[in-house]
Amino acid sequence: MKVKEVADVVGISVRTLHHYDEIGLLVPEETTEAGYRLYSDDNLAMLQQILFFRELGFPLKQIKEIIGSPSFDRQEALALHRKMLLEKRNQLDRMIATIDKTMLHAKGEIEMTNKEKFVGFDFSHNPYEQEARERWGNKAVDEANAKVGSMSKEEQQALGERMNEIYRNLASLRHQPPESAETQAGIQEWYDFLQSMGGRYTLDAFKGLGQMYVDDERFTRNIDKFGEGLAAFMRDAMAIYADRNEPK
Repeated sequence: MKVKEVADVVGISVRTLHHYDEIGLLVPEETTEAGYRLYSDDNLAMLQQILFFRELGFPLKQIKEIIGSPSFDRQEALALHRKMLLEKRNQLDRMIATIDKTMLHAKGEIEMTNKEKFVGFDFSHNPYEQEARERWGNKAVDEANAKVGSMSKEEQQALGERMNEIYRNLASLRHQPPESAETQAGIQEWYDFLQSMGGRYTLDAFKGLGQMYVDDERFTRNIDKFGEGLAAFMRDAMAIYADRNEPK
């Protein structure tokens, strides 16, 4: 199949396929003397595998490392995709149920506790870990993961609730100026929380993390669940915090 035919069948752009070829992620079976890329059935099977990884939030660099490994097993990978997608579907089902209840609550037909309003949100698994490693190195991530891993289930739940509490507080402040005293106090809590996790973020890394909340739409989508515009607000407030606390 030619590149345009593959793009039409799959529903992705020709430019994406060209990019995958350029970075060595998906190299066509053959390129004609005229420069036409020709894709085989094996190419299409690998493309399906790549898109499963992309759907689950894996960055292209990590996908290339995984599928290029001598130990890569396609059947094992498919089984893993299925397991992860089922977990994702279950979480989405819980969130949909929360939306349904919230609609009824808004109409006055039922009562919801604050805890019930956030059923389905799950930040215990970090799908962006590889990107964090690439940006700030392994040490901060490994220390944070080790600390969480040593906690009991109850401690991990309490940690998640504390994180959500900080997000909710910042969401309630997002219409204030990011440099306001209240906002900066909330950002101080967020900085202290990250440090308590063993992350040991420098102020520059903390500022960069805030920028990623906006640059990466997946971060934006998750954070803005607590309030529209929260990711951009936190980005601005975290930058101000870092600049103000940078040693002179």
